[in-house]
Amino acid sequence: MTVSQGGGIDEILQNQSIQNQYTLNHTFPICIVTSTHTVTAQGRAEALAADLARRIDQRLLLPGARLPSVRTAALQRGLSPSTVVAAYDRLQAAGLVEARPQRGFFVREPAPRPAAPARQATPSPAAAPFDTLTLVRNLMRPEHQDSPASGVLPLSWLDPTPLRQGLRAACGPGEEAALLRYADPAGDPGLRALLAQRLVDVGIGASPDQILTTVGATQALDLIAHTLAAPGDAVLVDDPGWPIEYARLSQAGLRLLAVPRGADGPDLAVLSHLIAAHRPRLYVTVSVLHNPTGHSLSLGQAHEVLRRCEAGGVLVVEDDTYAPFAAPHAPRLSALDGLKRTLYVCGYSKLLGAGLRVGFVAGAAEPIAALTERKMVHELCTSAVLERALAHLLSRRALNRQTEALRQRLDAARLRCGRLASQHGFGFSTPPAGLFGWLDSGVDSETLAQQMLEAGWACAPERLFSPTRTGGPHLRLNFATSQDARFWAELARARDRLLGR
Repeated sequence: MTVSQGGGIDEILQNQSIQNQYTLNHTFPICIVTSTHTVTAQGRAEALAADLARRIDQRLLLPGARLPSVRTAALQRGLSPSTVVAAYDRLQAAGLVEARPQRGFFVREPAPRPAAPARQATPSPAAAPFDTLTLVRNLMRPEHQDSPASGVLPLSWLDPTPLRQGLRAACGPGEEAALLRYADPAGDPGLRALLAQRLVDVGIGASPDQILTTVGATQALDLIAHTLAAPGDAVLVDDPGWPIEYARLSQAGLRLLAVPRGADGPDLAVLSHLIAAHRPRLYVTVSVLHNPTGHSLSLGQAHEVLRRCEAGGVLVVEDDTYAPFAAPHAPRLSALDGLKRTLYVCGYSKLLGAGLRVGFVAGAAEPIAALTERKMVHELCTSAVLERALAHLLSRRALNRQTEALRQRLDAARLRCGRLASQHGFGFSTPPAGLFGWLDSGVDSETLAQQMLEAGWACAPERLFSPTRTGGPHLRLNFATSQDARFWAELARARDRLLGR
């Protein structure tokens, strides 16, 4: 057996006797084992360090996360405690973790970026409280998209037939302009007329001129963050909430103010205090089938949120991404407000698949005009082909049957998950509804998620959904992808290990 000293993780890729080989942005001294014989203790320590470094690099372990104790890691990996200590020492030497006396090893915050040049005229964005790539690079990988941590429906649930039919119609005879010319910056007029009709189903009255189409709901929210607020402005967000939205707002240079969201909705007292103390510009919230808790506002709660925001001059941005899974009669803030001080954002990717990146925002004439101008400057226009394909489906009401079938299937999935959770001693902090459940695991969810990942199950811990990176016992579960009884059995075993049972 020959051993050589290397200077970076890339060299591991040349060695087939070490598993979990990944390219990293970090480098630290390693030992390359070039024999097919049993790996030495030093080689095992290097392999463990490499695996943990990969997880840190890909943000599977977030800054502030505690590594498993030496004893726990040794038991999990079948290693000696001294080998685990050696691996942790390597990570500390590489600046990836820090040792805290009597507490253990913790993932360090990434090194600060170099300061912007003095000549820069626009303020630099605030440091994002959450790495934008965390979910994009990990939970949205093909191998994780059908995991309990997934944010979408399983591929097997989605029917591509309606979308194929819509695309054929959009590319058919007489549609050459959609293929060859720039489209209306505000969006396809026919689609906007159909969207205005659809909004009536949820109680919102809007003319086609009050609607702007976007590349999914994501672009609508991005346009709002960069157009209707300025760097340094305060913005209210749900806590817990959608981490990509936290990152989007922070990268726009906005200050995030967390409004606690529980089983009874947003904390109205905290909402009032934050409005009075900070005069925020926006409140970005999910009123129906909140991600991650599944909670929907009652009529009384919706009225109170609007009353307090109106008194404080706060523009409410209502993200209704999960509208296809909700009852039409669920109270929408935009319906109660009449789009006077609200913007309504929605899309169809969750229903038809992520390949159809068509969303929209509806609101009063002035903000829609400002958003349209920014879209035109940055994008010129959105895809006329995709928009006409969606218009074809909406005009034929072809989505109604598909929507109802998915709701029924999701109802059955929630019931099964509820039974499995109860059988294994778990409960949900809010009544199960929609696509997601906020499961109370009874232990630190980040440590639990690390153990589940070792067993092959990707989970989404509470820290992921906190604008302040605060952890807790909750996991966000996708009901559609959490029906395997083996997952629940493994989750219970991991919890019991952490509780010392």
